[in-house]
Amino acid sequence: MTKVRCAITMGDPSGIGAEVILKALGTPGLSKSADFTVIGDRRVFEKCQSVKVSKYHDFVVIDLRNVPQKGFRFGKVRPEYGKAAMEYLQKGLELIKSHKIDCLVTAPLNKKAVSLLGYHFSGQTEYIARTFQVRDAVMMLFNKKLRVVLVTRHIPLKDVAKGLSAEKISKVISTTALGLKSLFGIKKPKLSICGLNPHASDSGVMGSEERKLIIPAMAMAERLGIKVKGPYPADTIFQKAKAGNYDCIVCMYHDQGLIPLKLSGFQEVVNITLGLPFVRTSPGHGTAFDIAGKNQADPASMIRAIQAAVLCTKNLKRA
Repeated sequence: MTKVRCAITMGDPSGIGAEVILKALGTPGLSKSADFTVIGDRRVFEKCQSVKVSKYHDFVVIDLRNVPQKGFRFGKVRPEYGKAAMEYLQKGLELIKSHKIDCLVTAPLNKKAVSLLGYHFSGQTEYIARTFQVRDAVMMLFNKKLRVVLVTRHIPLKDVAKGLSAEKISKVISTTALGLKSLFGIKKPKLSICGLNPHASDSGVMGSEERKLIIPAMAMAERLGIKVKGPYPADTIFQKAKAGNYDCIVCMYHDQGLIPLKLSGFQEVVNITLGLPFVRTSPGHGTAFDIAGKNQADPASMIRAIQAAVLCTKNLKRA
């Protein structure tokens, strides 16, 4: 098998993206695991207190030189930084479309900075899915102990129930099962489903979404040959999955899945987008403006995101 070609975008130049990328690619052995291309602004990399980009010769830098240097500061929300971050992402997607790279790792950007450009932006996952006209992209997050997927993502909690449907839940289940097979090499995935309501509604005592939406969605998935169990109360199912009983938990909303996942190993969390024609991962943290530029950022999640992108791409090529 030929060496995987992996691109990494810098994310918001005012965040910790540049620092964790340099630290990650400076990890012994990692830079040899694939052919790496880093997309960003070389001058921002050179401002990091960690390492200089010129120290390493095992990756290519695509320098867009798009960050205004006058008055540059780490840890600031500015529209010009949001614009730069989007240009790194767009360049990465351009390389994917032209088959110049095999997979993409995206450092975090700041949604507020991007929104200051004048258009609605809910996240990189949604932007990438729209770019590739993928309607059923699924956000999976995982560490060494758990995998979770989200039926609804970046929407207010008050809108979660009306954002659910049996068809939507069923599509998330089927996309997840396919992703576990093609990207993770799990031949017969075992999925568990969280209820929406406390105690998974206690047979309808505390809500009807389980009966009206989740159970019918599970039936649809089972007719496709997918092994799925539930709906289970969210306060008990994660321990069972952590013990190895399930390969992934399907969660109804963002915090339902991410709180237990991050409690079980925050520094190891990786975000991967299922349903795309290529592998895209990102670290599980944000821009961390409070420590940006201070050489305090832990690269562990970025390292795991890079390793996952390379490994999943190899699995996808074999599938």
